[in-house]
Amino acid sequence: MPSKKIKTPLEPGKVYHIYNRGNNHHRVFFKDSDYSLFLEKLSKYLADYCSIYAYVLIPNHYHLVLRVNDDLEVNELSNQFLKFSLSYTNKINFEESRNGSLFLSHFRRIHVDTEDYLRRLIFYLHHNPTKHEMIKDFKNYPNSSYKSLISDKPTRLARKNVLKLFGTKEEFINYHQVLHNEAIIKKYLFDEGE
Repeated sequence: MPSKKIKTPLEPGKVYHIYNRGNNHHRVFFKDSDYSLFLEKLSKYLADYCSIYAYVLIPNHYHLVLRVNDDLEVNELSNQFLKFSLSYTNKINFEESRNGSLFLSHFRRIHVDTEDYLRRLIFYLHHNPTKHEMIKDFKNYPNSSYKSLISDKPTRLARKNVLKLFGTKEEFINYHQVLHNEAIIKKYLFDEGE
C-alpha cells in the first residue's frame, strides 16, 4: 500500500515539505556544480507554480519547503515536479555515464499545517548538514537556503514570507541559534524502509 507521503495531493495555497533521496541511498549530487544545476532546474520548472521557502541539498537527498500557488489545479505542481526531476536526472545520467532512476520513484510530500511546525521544519532543513556531521556549523553549509534568506542579495526564494513567519531577520537568526527538539517533527520525516 503506497504511503500517505506519496499519495498526498499537492493542493493550491498549501505549504508542503517535499523530500526525496537517491535510490539505495546513493548520491544524487556528484560534484559541486550539480547543486547549482539542481537549483537552476528547480527554478526553471517550479518557480511559476510555487513559492520556495527553504531547501537543503545533501549528497544523497534533498528537502524543500514550498507553498503551492493559489491558482493551480490540484496536483498540477506534481506534474511539474516530475518534469523537474526527469530533467535533472537526464542531465546527471549523461554527465556521469549512468542509466536509470536517480531518485526513489516517488517524491515524499507532507502538508505543513501550522506555523510552529513550519518554523521548526525550516530550522530542521538548515540544521540537516550538521545533523549528518557534514559540517560543524550549518550556517556555513553552501547548499542550503540559510545564507540566501539572511542576505540582501536578490533571490528566487520567498524571503519576505519566511522572515515574516519568524518576525524579523534578527528573530530568524536567533531562532537558528537554538537547537530545537527534533522529536516534535520526527513523525513527519523519512520512514524506515522508504
